[in-house]
Amino acid sequence: MEKPLNTGDGLWNEDLAPTSESARTWRWYHYTALWIGMVMCIPAYTLAASLIEGGMSWGQAVATVFLGNAVVLVPMLLIGHAGAKYGIPYAVLVRASFGTRGGRIPALLRALVACGWYSIQSWFGGAMIYTLAGVLLGHPLGGAPIAALGINLGQLGCFLAFWAIQFYFVVHGIDSIRKLETYTAPIKIVICFVLLWWVWAKAGGFGPILDQPSQFVEGGKKAGQFWPTFWPSLTAMVGFWATLALNIPDFTRFAKSQKDQLIGQTVGLPGPMGLVALLAVIVTSATVVLFGKALWDPVDVASRMTGAGVLIALIVLLIDTVSVNLAANLVGPAYDFAALVPSKITYKIGGYITASIAIVLMPWKILESTQGYIFTWLIGYSALLGPVAGILVVDYYLIRKTNLDVPQLYVEGGKYSYGNGWNPVAIAAFVLGVLPNIPGFLNAAFPAAFPHIPEVFKVVYTYAWFVGLAVAAIVYRLGMMRNAEVPAISADPA
Repeated sequence: MEKPLNTGDGLWNEDLAPTSESARTWRWYHYTALWIGMVMCIPAYTLAASLIEGGMSWGQAVATVFLGNAVVLVPMLLIGHAGAKYGIPYAVLVRASFGTRGGRIPALLRALVACGWYSIQSWFGGAMIYTLAGVLLGHPLGGAPIAALGINLGQLGCFLAFWAIQFYFVVHGIDSIRKLETYTAPIKIVICFVLLWWVWAKAGGFGPILDQPSQFVEGGKKAGQFWPTFWPSLTAMVGFWATLALNIPDFTRFAKSQKDQLIGQTVGLPGPMGLVALLAVIVTSATVVLFGKALWDPVDVASRMTGAGVLIALIVLLIDTVSVNLAANLVGPAYDFAALVPSKITYKIGGYITASIAIVLMPWKILESTQGYIFTWLIGYSALLGPVAGILVVDYYLIRKTNLDVPQLYVEGGKYSYGNGWNPVAIAAFVLGVLPNIPGFLNAAFPAAFPHIPEVFKVVYTYAWFVGLAVAAIVYRLGMMRNAEVPAISADPA
């Protein structure tokens, strides 16, 4: 599509423009490989640990992970439809509902969350370099402690080294990321089976964790508390990929067909995510036999291998973390930052901004505890992104019946400007969707400062993503019924 007239410099650049037919080369197996590459990551591996630590049996933990990903797959496919049909990224799609200026709000929210994840994954990658250096040197890397940061100089240096490794792909763009995911996905599958064989052979079986009952059964430490634990855990599992559920058009805009993105994502997400959780449980169960305690950190497990095994395992984990971090946490915010000031920020510059913000977020602080990881980080940002997902789905399917006037998405003062560039209905729906979750978030994030939050708000917060999505969707639908905006139709989806 050629640059529309009257677009100015505030809504258009070549990276945000609809993809051409020649650029739509992604088949279903590319999307399956993309998801396999993304789900086989250290944070996904450790999710099962947080659930078992919370009292679940291995079967309950794996089922919760699988169910959460099956739930988030639904908005993933619904929102991804727009990318495949029109070739537009998420940052442009949100203009249809929030307005040509208002769309910057959900784009920025999604970008900042992704920066947090990019930072967390970079920390995991740095931890692997730190461990690998210790193995090669024969002693821990160490270094002078940095009191202000809470880590030592060696850890900081490894974190920055991994951050620097990823810069090659930031510079070389999204196609280099697609190639990396496609080539490494099969390797990851093979490594998983090799790891299973290794722990089975070494431990003489799969260990005692698989025999441990749930702590929620009668006589257990948390008898009768399953559902109060299950619902926030399910919300956290949904929140794990809630960012991708929004910006999935950034990938589906390259789809050869609608069928390719539908099949590829359905095959690539829930099943592999459940299998990764199962792998984590089995390997960790065996570590009880091998090392006398449960080791949920795969980097720690790899460091205890002997011979060439430790080097191979750590290198594979490094490649894995690079691939998932770039696909899941760089592409989206790069487009989102570009959408803020298209005349000055390209996709590549947006990637530079993402990587720069990740340095200052101190991800080791987020990961200090399970409470901080699940109840503050995962559920907290799901409370922000759930309302956006609800508004997008209602707008695209119920208001516009999947029909968009694509050129108008790039025009100042056009039909998606709502008069002043902001759709007040979308803003109100978003605020009202977030509002019920704020008291619960404050209690979870700052319990000492907000100890007396009414119990009802704590309960609401355990369903943060679902509550935010439902409230925003209902408010937006009712508000737009009273709005004079006519659904926009485009005869040419390209």
